[in-house]
Amino acid sequence: MVGWIAKRRPSPIGVDIGSRSVKLLQFDAGRAEVRAAARWDLPADPQAGTRQAGAPPDSAPRDDEQIVQAVCRAREGHNFRGREAVLCLGSGRLFVQNIRVAPASGEELKKQVHLEAAGRLPFSSEEAEIQYLEAADVRQSDMVRREVIVLACHRPVLARILALGERAGLRPVAVDVEPAAMLRCYCRQFRRDDDQQRRMVFVSLGASTTLVVIARGSDAVFIKYIEVGGRHLDEAVARHLQMTPADAAALRRHNGDRRADQRDPDITRSIAESVRPVLDRLAGELSLCLRYYSVTFRGQPLSQIVLGGGEATQSLADWLATRLDLPCELGDPLRSYQKSVSSERIGQWNVAAGLALREPT
Repeated sequence: MVGWIAKRRPSPIGVDIGSRSVKLLQFDAGRAEVRAAARWDLPADPQAGTRQAGAPPDSAPRDDEQIVQAVCRAREGHNFRGREAVLCLGSGRLFVQNIRVAPASGEELKKQVHLEAAGRLPFSSEEAEIQYLEAADVRQSDMVRREVIVLACHRPVLARILALGERAGLRPVAVDVEPAAMLRCYCRQFRRDDDQQRRMVFVSLGASTTLVVIARGSDAVFIKYIEVGGRHLDEAVARHLQMTPADAAALRRHNGDRRADQRDPDITRSIAESVRPVLDRLAGELSLCLRYYSVTFRGQPLSQIVLGGGEATQSLADWLATRLDLPCELGDPLRSYQKSVSSERIGQWNVAAGLALREPT
């Protein structure tokens, strides 16, 4: 009699749909090796130069067909197995805010959170999918309040994301939120007992926004999106050097991806002068996040910053460490895994990896 042993399945495919590209990543069955990873750039966004300042990147949605085609092409020619996928809700699709309510638990806490969130949402609460994370009890004046992180999305947006995945030939098994995926990815690297007691800042600098998550071990206590990203850096270079944003993006990336001793000093200097106001704004916003944390969670000092995302570089990590007076490490989301992924801009895989690591519920 022949016995059959079922093979363990690899992880689901983590699908990170950004404002400039889609990134797909899948681990092997043992979650020890990257089985496949692929990125496919989306066509240039025709609204990028005309969108009102501060508007989220998804406020003028791309042609859905472009996203579907990008996901399909990213899968082609790579070693992805199966159709199960975890999709993502990120900037422009996700409402995030820290709020405070009276201490409670169970249904009473849920009722308070939903009631408080209803008045803050940019869409009808009746059409909202609302989740929340409990941060901690904090003191406000002479009262104790419960700090809670609200995460909400508009149900039509959620339906659209699921439809995109299905049209791309995938079988969505979950839709995760970007902050949870990023934190899950990095927490796989900080699993020692002393790591679980540390308070750390995870910063993901993307193409359109910067995600900030302050966490105690694997538990988020603060989440915020900052409207600063690679697009703003490209626009600053384009203005300063009088070129198109596309040419500015190519110049900045070509120069930044070279080793320091191979960069043209004049170009490096010009780019640095161009982007300084944008980076100053980023540092100022991060400083406000750190201040909010220090005032809210007194006596719980932060130990370090981990910088990731597609725009993360060692030079920026060094600069932020000096500006924010806190050690800043350039994150490698795949450091704990055997991998065959380009080491250039390795931080861009942090969300896709975290999605692929999500366990089924």
